[in-house]
Amino acid sequence: MPIYAYKCSACGFAKDQLQKMSDPPLSDCPSCGKPSYTKQLTAAGFQLKGSGWYATDFKGGGNAAPASTDSSTAAPDTATPAKPSDTPAASSAAACAPSCACH
Repeated sequence: MPIYAYKCSACGFAKDQLQKMSDPPLSDCPSCGKPSYTKQLTAAGFQLKGSGWYATDFKGGGNAAPASTDSSTAAPDTATPAKPSDTPAASSAAACAPSCACH
């Protein structure tokens, strides 16, 4: 259902009105009663009702829960460099690659 912005040119009263598209435009100002209440040219506004996809996917404004970072389910850490005494090639620098973390 569209939301229309109205403003009275006589008293300056402005209000957003929820109306059906088939409803006739309002003309009498609710504040002063004069027939100078007109629709304003604004960006389209609308209201979604019911239990459609927007209610389950977008109603929270994108506040989805972040992915779990529980360390008990994470993969084991394989980036920890080995100690030089743990590897047989550690005694020889020629056996290691230039980017080796053991030296």
